[in-house]
Amino acid sequence: MTDTAPTGADLARAWFEHSPFVQLLGMRLVSIEPESAMVEMPFRSELATTGDIVHGGAIGSLIDTAAVVAAWSAHDPSLGMRWGTVGYSVNFLSPGRGQTLTAHGHVSRRGRSVCHCRVEVSAEDGTAVAEALLAYRLG
Repeated sequence: MTDTAPTGADLARAWFEHSPFVQLLGMRLVSIEPESAMVEMPFRSELATTGDIVHGGAIGSLIDTAAVVAAWSAHDPSLGMRWGTVGYSVNFLSPGRGQTLTAHGHVSRRGRSVCHCRVEVSAEDGTAVAEALLAYRLG
């Protein structure tokens, strides 16, 4: 039997499954493919800012999580294990109201130490909720 080193996607899945913050927000990893990931966050009243409107901070956390998983999805861990979000900008397009939100994270450009990602968030009825650009350090 041959032992193989874990891939970036393996490490992303393990992190996602064991992150207390991801669990607190109730996120689910829908898919992970090279250079992309899809993450869902079901609506819960604890995530609302008022009524059934999802708090922007919860949406920001969903965006960051989808970008992180997309960035790790094709990372070669032998190049280094330092990581962290460098920064991101978000445009909120419409309120997320009382339904599951889905973030689609895609790598736009992978450099030697910084991975640039874009993320689109939509509600389950198809409403565009937010779009974001994110820089993530890997290596």
